[in-house]
Amino acid sequence: MTLRRRIIACLDVTDGRVVKGTRFTDLVDAGDPVELAARYAAEGADEITILDIGATVDARPALLDLISRAAASLDVPLSVGGGVRSVDDAAAFLDAGADKVAVNSAALRDPSLIGRLADRLGSQSVVVAIDAAGAGDGWWVRAVAATEETGRDAVAWADEAVERGAGELLVTSIDRDGTRSGYDLGLNGAIAASVRVPVIASGGAGDAADVAAVFEAGASAALLASTLHFGILEIGKLKASLAARGVSVRLPAPGPTPEEVAWWLG
Repeated sequence: MTLRRRIIACLDVTDGRVVKGTRFTDLVDAGDPVELAARYAAEGADEITILDIGATVDARPALLDLISRAAASLDVPLSVGGGVRSVDDAAAFLDAGADKVAVNSAALRDPSLIGRLADRLGSQSVVVAIDAAGAGDGWWVRAVAATEETGRDAVAWADEAVERGAGELLVTSIDRDGTRSGYDLGLNGAIAASVRVPVIASGGAGDAADVAAVFEAGASAALLASTLHFGILEIGKLKASLAARGVSVRLPAPGPTPEEVAWWLG
């Protein structure tokens, strides 16, 4: 059986609004998170990810009310992250309606948090997010919205995160973020080859060829943000293009024809 690849719509949120920039800077407003989440799900997204990118920097909890409203509008899995510092923080996300919780900076400060999350929530609900930038022949992890160097090798940290209980990895290339120049195939390929859990590739999507390439490199899912927010890609058309390239994806169900609608309405 061929594994179906997933398309994940990502909403980076700050002050209750979706924003997007380049390499984690120069943020511009992209819309209302609840409306965009529902729209992308209707267009065929396999999952929605909401990241409160200001929560860790501002040392505050993420916006649980927003998560609750978004979850109520969706019929696809919802992953959330930002400001998770404890097991209770993560459990609050699930109580609000999320299916998975992403942890980043807090896990780098205290790697044992990953195991505690997995013990309480189950590994299938624990996503470790890795923000990495190229350096020499490898990639190094940064924390706190890519503002702090950690001195950790990205592939080694991915291995450790999985051994500690992560059920999935969200790998963002800081160098490619928002550039639409293609995913970092080396970074995603190296991590995918080293771990036994799904890898979500993030940072750099520009067109269907970029998405197909990162799947070929080993990623199980591709995360898209600015290309969706600014109308460069549309999920249904993207999936159709991927299917035409031989990529196994879940295609959106076709809607009713105008004649069928007229018949139903009498």
